[in-house]
Amino acid sequence: MPLFHIDKNKLTIAKPVNFSKEKEIQTLIENNLDVVFNCKFIESEFSTGPEHAGRIDTLALSEDNNPVIIEYKKIASSEPLNQSLYYLSWIKDHKGDFQVAVNKRLGENIEIDWDDIRVICIAPEYKKFDLHAVRMMGANIELWQYRYYATNTLYLEEIFKKSSALMPPMIEESDKKNPVMVEAGRKAAQTRKTASYTLDEHSNRCDENIQKILQDLRDFIIGIDDSIEETPKKYYKAYKVSQNFVCVETKKEKILLFLKLDPKEAEDIPNKRGRDMSAIGHPGTGDLEITIKTPEDMEMSKEYIKRSFENIGG
Repeated sequence: MPLFHIDKNKLTIAKPVNFSKEKEIQTLIENNLDVVFNCKFIESEFSTGPEHAGRIDTLALSEDNNPVIIEYKKIASSEPLNQSLYYLSWIKDHKGDFQVAVNKRLGENIEIDWDDIRVICIAPEYKKFDLHAVRMMGANIELWQYRYYATNTLYLEEIFKKSSALMPPMIEESDKKNPVMVEAGRKAAQTRKTASYTLDEHSNRCDENIQKILQDLRDFIIGIDDSIEETPKKYYKAYKVSQNFVCVETKKEKILLFLKLDPKEAEDIPNKRGRDMSAIGHPGTGDLEITIKTPEDMEMSKEYIKRSFENIGG
């Protein structure tokens, strides 16, 4: 489907072009890392030293304090994929170098979460052999395809998700089963299998009534869109596409949601279940907190969760 430009109620087809230099797309993404991936910029053209003789295009830190490697290409090529795998191996063996770079840029001793290193490749297209290879290898790689238009518009789409490489074969389900619930269960099972922190660890913190609400909440969030990933962290569960849109912290008798919405909306949430967290430290990301203690609270929260999803471009 072509992209149309609107000018005085008239549609014209936006013509795709390309950047004249690869550095242009790199600079654009680096200057807008917070908007696109909600990451903090660490360094450009990061040297891996004389022995490895490489340079990581962009080094960043995710909102969950995970290392992020980004490689770019302005043509279809296997090079960014191969380089990314090389740099992924390198950074696992050089954690100290990454920590030093983070401290130098951010000026504080941040605790790095090494359980989930994000590797992002950005290119206008990928060869079919590369797509097949990345599915087979199971590496923690995200493939993003861009389209740049003469109207000065950039479109980014994730065409491969890291979890896809590890998906079990699809099993034909009974017509009686809700396909949304089937997908939610499949994603949850996959996360349990691969995550360093498990979903069960978070669920076990709750009493029986809250566990039931937590399950219904999880099914709802995952069912919003197929692109949503569920990632258990040490203190919370993150639900994200290109970035987190809701983080879920579990307690014995309640669930706390942290949403990427204007915290002023807390004043409109019924029963004083909302709170402005913009000036209060907390696990997870998002400045609007919603407390869930009952099924009614969970139903109320759905509207805000969807809004947060749309707010990050979901």
